[in-house]
Amino acid sequence: MKICYFTATGNCLYVAKRIGGELLSIPQLMRNGQLEICDDAVGIVCPVYAVEMPMMVREFLAKVKIKTDYFFFIYTYGMGYAEAFAHADMAARANGLKIDYIHAIQMVDNYLPVFEMQNQLDTLAAKNVEGQIDAVCRDIAERKHTEIVITAEIEAEIAKYKAMLAVPILRKDTAKGYIVTDQCIRCGICAKVCPANNITVTDKVYFSDHCEVCYACLHNCPQNAIHMQNEQSSVRFRNEHIKLKDIILANQ
Repeated sequence: MKICYFTATGNCLYVAKRIGGELLSIPQLMRNGQLEICDDAVGIVCPVYAVEMPMMVREFLAKVKIKTDYFFFIYTYGMGYAEAFAHADMAARANGLKIDYIHAIQMVDNYLPVFEMQNQLDTLAAKNVEGQIDAVCRDIAERKHTEIVITAEIEAEIAKYKAMLAVPILRKDTAKGYIVTDQCIRCGICAKVCPANNITVTDKVYFSDHCEVCYACLHNCPQNAIHMQNEQSSVRFRNEHIKLKDIILANQ
C-alpha cells in the first residue's frame, strides 16, 4: 500500500502513518516528477481547505497516473467538509480515476483567520481523533467502499465555488500579507517546512507568489515570528505526534 500525503502541521502525516504502508510526500513527488504510483492499494491524505483540497494536491491529482485495485481518499478537517467529497470525486474522474473509499477525520483546524487555536486545542479530546482513525484503518483494511452522490445542486455549488478566485485561502499571493516580527532570527525553518518552496531567507524573510496557504511557516516557526493581520490568536499548533524534523523531511 502506498499513501500520498500533504502536510503542514502534521495532522495528515500522522493519519498517513497510522494507516501504514509506504508514505510518499506529494510536494516531493511533484518536484521530482514522480507521477506514476502502482500498488494493490493507493491513497491520498490531505486537509480540507475551504471545502476543497490544497491547490498542490489538486494539481497532483490531475497529473498522477495511479494503477491500483483500491483507491482511497482521506481528508482531515476542522469545521466541516461540505462538498469536499464531490470535489475529490470530480477531480479524480477527470483523470480517469475512481475513488473506492472516501472519509473525513475531524482534527485541529489551523486556519488562523477563523479559528482561535487554544480553543481548538482545548476541544480536541472531544473529537475522539484516535477512534476516528481506528475506524478508517479498519475500513481500509477490509477494503470497504463508499458511494459519492453528486446531485445537480452540488454541481451548481461547485461551479459557483470555482468562480470564487478571490477566496483568501485559495490565493497564491496570500503570503505577501504575512508579517515577520523582530523575533525572527533568520533560522530558515519557515523555508524548510514550506511545501511550495515559496520562502527564501537571507537578510530577511522573502515570500514569493506561489503560497499553498497551508500556514506551515506560521505554525512551525520556533520564534513565533510570522503573523497575519487577521489571525485570531498568536497560539500555534503542530500535531503532538509529529516532530518539526518530520515536517521538514516531508516538505523538502
